[in-house]
Amino acid sequence: MALLRNRMLFVLVPASLMIVLMPLAARAQSVEQFYAGKQIVINVGSSTGGGYDALARLMARHIGKFIPGKPSAVVQNMPGAGGLVASNHFYNVAAKDGSVIALMQRTAIIAKPLIGDNVNFDVKKINWMGSLASEPGVLVVWHSSPVVTAKDLLSNTLIAGGNGVANDTELTPKVINAVIGTKLKVVSGYPGMSEVTLAMERGEVAAVTDWSWSNVKRNPRYLQEKLVRVLMQFGIERSADLPNVPLAQDFAKNPADQSLLSLYFAPKAVARPVALPPAVPADRVAALRTAFMQMAKDPEAIAEAKKSGIPLDPTDHRSVEKVIDIVESASPEVIARLRAILASK
Repeated sequence: MALLRNRMLFVLVPASLMIVLMPLAARAQSVEQFYAGKQIVINVGSSTGGGYDALARLMARHIGKFIPGKPSAVVQNMPGAGGLVASNHFYNVAAKDGSVIALMQRTAIIAKPLIGDNVNFDVKKINWMGSLASEPGVLVVWHSSPVVTAKDLLSNTLIAGGNGVANDTELTPKVINAVIGTKLKVVSGYPGMSEVTLAMERGEVAAVTDWSWSNVKRNPRYLQEKLVRVLMQFGIERSADLPNVPLAQDFAKNPADQSLLSLYFAPKAVARPVALPPAVPADRVAALRTAFMQMAKDPEAIAEAKKSGIPLDPTDHRSVEKVIDIVESASPEVIARLRAILASK
């Protein structure tokens, strides 16, 4: 009987060692060996048809050819709570081996200090790859609205559509209502921008408060047929496309308001941030960062983006990290005031 137990122990110990060593062996693979024959998942916190989705699918078609091993890529849409559902899943549940990439909502960059609740990720621990584009947001109203100018927003109630409590379409109205005195009311609960714009066409809402300018341009009928009016833009600098459309900061009443608005709109500089979860092996992070920037110079990707009207102007991981540093270095007073505004009902 003792001899049988010893034989069983001899068999089980090597097997148990194999189980322990398997993850170590996987990490010992070269980057090319790891990605060869694999499919990368690009996680997107919005529904299909919007700007994030369009950029994610563009990236899925082109980034693989620049990654050692040339993996394929597929987009996984996970809308909900303005991107928080996807961001929390990406950070806490998704594989940490470099097989999952996230195209995160830009509001993720300021979510923790300014929202707090249900933000279960730390932007300082994320492995940022870069940003696919920087771009302003705009406030647009349907052509039948009596609100015609930006100044009208200060005296007329306007119903706007929202697609998540942590999304620009719902956060920005709170900010500009409180700081510059607009009178926006948000109808919440739409899963994505496609649904919000359809609601505007149906007359359920009259406006979209913070819609990426590139996405407006991807709906040329809106502009060509003058179905919408662009009344205000959101960012740090005025867009060259919109020289006569005022920035929200133009309506600030004092330097404190200016500081608050500039802090809040800082993420517009890295409007489409792309990331890997924490704990991804460093060599894979480096390879994916390189592939990301190589994709930016790829003639095929550039031509497709131009044809589709998709902004493709990537910046590297340092650009995102710089904005995060700006957000995290803001004064406690500004953070407290902005957080109180965003937490208000």
